[in-house]
Amino acid sequence: EHEHEQPGVSGDAIRRTFLNFFAARGHQLLPGSSLVPDDPTVLLTIAGMLQFKPIFLGQATTLDNVLLSRAQVPRRFACAVTSQKCLRTNDIENVGRTSRHHTFFEMLGNFSFGDYFKHDAIRWAWELATSEYKLPAARVWVSVYKDDDEALAIWRDHVGIPEERIKKLGEEDNFWASGPTGPCGPCSEMYFDFHPERGTDDADLGDDTRFLEFYNLVFMQYNRNDDGKLELLKQKNIDTGLGLERMARILQKVPNNYETDLIYPIIQRASELAGVNYTAADDRTKTYLKVIGDHSRAVVYLISDGVTPSNIGRGYIVRRLIRRIVRMGRLLGIRGDGEGNSEGTFLPSLAKVVISMSSNVDPDVKQNAGRIFEELEKEELRFVQTLERGEKLLSQKLEEAAAACRRDGSTKPVLSGKDVFMLYDTYGFPVEITEEVAGENDVQVDMAGFETEMEYQRRQSQEAHNVVKLSAGGTAAELTSLVETKFVGYTTLESIAEVRALIARGGLVTEVREGDEVEIVLDTTPFYAESGGQIGDNGLLVCRGGETDCIVQVKDVQKLGSNLIIHKGIVQQGTMAVGNNVQALVESSLRRRAQAQHTATHLLQAALKKVLGSETSQAGSLVAFDRLRFDFTLSRKMAEEEVVQVEALVNEWISMAVPLEWKVMPLAEAKNSGAIAMFGEKYGEQVRVVDVPGISKELCGGTHVSNTSEIRGFKIVLVEGIASGVKRIEAVAGNAFIDHIFARENALRQICSSLKAKPEDLPARISGLQDELKALKSEATSLRAKVAIAEADVLTGRALLVGPGGVRILVGALETTDVDSLRAAVEHCVALHGDPSATLLGACTEDGKVSLVAAFSPSVVKHGLKAGAFVGSVAKLCGGGGGGRPDFAQAGGKLPDKLPGAIEKAKADLLDLLAGFQLP
Repeated sequence: EHEHEQPGVSGDAIRRTFLNFFAARGHQLLPGSSLVPDDPTVLLTIAGMLQFKPIFLGQATTLDNVLLSRAQVPRRFACAVTSQKCLRTNDIENVGRTSRHHTFFEMLGNFSFGDYFKHDAIRWAWELATSEYKLPAARVWVSVYKDDDEALAIWRDHVGIPEERIKKLGEEDNFWASGPTGPCGPCSEMYFDFHPERGTDDADLGDDTRFLEFYNLVFMQYNRNDDGKLELLKQKNIDTGLGLERMARILQKVPNNYETDLIYPIIQRASELAGVNYTAADDRTKTYLKVIGDHSRAVVYLISDGVTPSNIGRGYIVRRLIRRIVRMGRLLGIRGDGEGNSEGTFLPSLAKVVISMSSNVDPDVKQNAGRIFEELEKEELRFVQTLERGEKLLSQKLEEAAAACRRDGSTKPVLSGKDVFMLYDTYGFPVEITEEVAGENDVQVDMAGFETEMEYQRRQSQEAHNVVKLSAGGTAAELTSLVETKFVGYTTLESIAEVRALIARGGLVTEVREGDEVEIVLDTTPFYAESGGQIGDNGLLVCRGGETDCIVQVKDVQKLGSNLIIHKGIVQQGTMAVGNNVQALVESSLRRRAQAQHTATHLLQAALKKVLGSETSQAGSLVAFDRLRFDFTLSRKMAEEEVVQVEALVNEWISMAVPLEWKVMPLAEAKNSGAIAMFGEKYGEQVRVVDVPGISKELCGGTHVSNTSEIRGFKIVLVEGIASGVKRIEAVAGNAFIDHIFARENALRQICSSLKAKPEDLPARISGLQDELKALKSEATSLRAKVAIAEADVLTGRALLVGPGGVRILVGALETTDVDSLRAAVEHCVALHGDPSATLLGACTEDGKVSLVAAFSPSVVKHGLKAGAFVGSVAKLCGGGGGGRPDFAQAGGKLPDKLPGAIEKAKADLLDLLAGFQLP
């Protein structure tokens, strides 16, 4: 029987207790970050510490790095506390099968950046667990790193845990490292004992039936060098993580994490849709329901954070999770929406439960509910069709296995491990059903090959998704001793600055000279560094004095962390040294172009929301000197009249000459004022708000015009879909708009000259030319088909009469032709030969590829031959594949030189397969 949570220990209460506990002890309460991290080394936010990586790396010394750093309003915190939503897929196969594995989970963390260390971290962890959460002290065990005598002594002598409940573990279990080099240190973990009656002798903390790890304390005190040696860090840090779902399981006294109030309501809803009773269900049914409960949370929060289903990167992860939910639902018997509508979907019903519980996790989820429902419904409908195609594909693969067995003379057909994995991974087709269907068809399944494929994917997933890479060595670490670069580019395009560091030839240098490629750190700069979609400024750094002025042409500007700005360029003449004063000159014409494009991007987003609806949201952007690009969520095609409306709105706002306003304010105040956050940006306590009064208000650290009239004009040049539910607009504004208009005018003038027509007559002139071209193409197609049929007539005389039943076999190759003509030739032969007959013709097409078409008459199909499977096997000999119906199918290949041999093989196979043919 499911035991519901006890009063006062709900998941929300556990989270609130943790945050309040550390906030009362001087920790700054910060919001969790998106599941889509800024860190390019990981696809998803996999740990609570990820947003603080620049501090642990030494690229930033304060939490000011989560500001729009250009606002230059520092707020320094030595320690922080967060509740971070995380997502990992490396253990996806264990979800639902163990009591504790998840894809989506919440990590409660307290962090110290050079403030407190082991003693306070351990003391507070114990106080939180035993005084706040009221865990019985006698049921808490701890582990320490085998060489960390300091941590052991604190637990034993200051906290008072008997040494028999303190376990020393090795590096694999209790030493945290970001990678082969970089920050690292010992950890100490806290465990809850579900069975204290078993005593302390031979207790194994790895025994999941008895112990549950719930709190991990990482003491980041070393830096590992390239030679493997450990050096003490000057700034020692604390990184901790308490699993919310695990603590909920302990306090709510349920047998696994899934039956806590954080997940169980989703399981209940899934049970209702499937018409099953969870508490009375068998283990297999419970596993399916647990997977649905876990994955439903994951996909809702991923989609809310802007991830849409696709076949790459994060999009593939959300697609894979959705497919697993649908597959588990179908195995439970859920069809349609589970409430009688066979054409409906059930994922939105589950998502409603997740969203109803999201307020204290991420308040933005409820605002994104419409988009979440739409994405889930669309993906579920698409996958149901895919799953049905998977069933058909399995049937085809079984036929191919049987045909291969007959050709090779094997004792029993075998379905390859690669095919089983492809069905499982691409189509979400359950392995157990593949085995069952194969067994019914007397086909053996290569499970060893399947496991090999699974293990390969598992390794790839772990390598790609489960490591947060830090490095404290090299140039980056040496630069962290510098103070932050002060950005003054909002108000000026030139300034005097001091050279604080020079990087050339792979390391720090004291001087650079003509021809050197160099990266330069200044104490002050007017150069905007690439951020928020806007590319960095170009310009010059001029160092006057000496025999020749030194000039560095700056071609790119980037941020290191968020407190240092790196100017990348080439020394055009002279020499420059650390300590020199330089004149920093931004190329004003390019800055004006970027400003116009960036403000136009804000106007574009406002126009899209007005025309398409407020749920449309940004999914990416680029602000360049010559164009702007804006990605946004929209599940349908954007109508032409909507494009015209959006363009007209933006140009209307430009013509209104609206002055822009911008100011720095607290993040909460900015959000309350209605300011929109830019996609992918991280924000701190203080943010910069750019306001086009009455039109647009966004959190933005980029550069902008002072008045919309400076944009001059706006033109959309391209609208396209780039992923499921995501559209992209490319446009031009400012001087780029003028350039675009002139270029189009010149092109129009050349077309008019070539066609000898006035601009107003062009539509009719082009329409006439298209009609002529269409007629010529139709005539050419007809002629090609006639030629192909004539060739086939010649081949017909070579048809072979085989078997007692007299089946006619025609296999041959035609001269170069197109696929349609080849099909026409095969249809002509079928009509001539009648039943029984088997025809296969091939040809090399004009693009250097192979086309194959096969047609088998009804009695040949009844004899057991399938045109789809047969032509597909022939195509493989030409480096391709294909298939189709049992009576008519086509395929293709990439190797035209293999066609003659493939034709001969096909002829021999048909002669062999039909040698004993008799009319039914």
